[in-house]
Amino acid sequence: MIIYSVTVKVETTIHQEWLEWMKTKHIPDVLDTGLFLECRICRILGEEPDGGETFNMQYLCKDMEALNEYQQKFAKALQEEHTSRYKDRYVAFRTLLGVEGTIEKRLV
Repeated sequence: MIIYSVTVKVETTIHQEWLEWMKTKHIPDVLDTGLFLECRICRILGEEPDGGETFNMQYLCKDMEALNEYQQKFAKALQEEHTSRYKDRYVAFRTLLGVEGTIEKRLV
């Protein structure tokens, strides 16, 4: 499994509208490609020294083949839509994580 992690810092004045758009438009569009199994949205806790709100979206896909297909066929258009809507009001970076396993709490 691969986690395609996208961290985005948005201006405080637009973060609620941005988050709603991400939940109702952008993330569903990414998931509709059929190449991701789920997306977890996280807010980075703590104050940002220069303001803004930071979020991390963790898209889970089954393998690098699926991720490469997403990047080749869909990523550019989806990222351009985000950029045109929020130009100069956010910064983003992407990270790939390989899932090495899951350990669950044991019930006693």
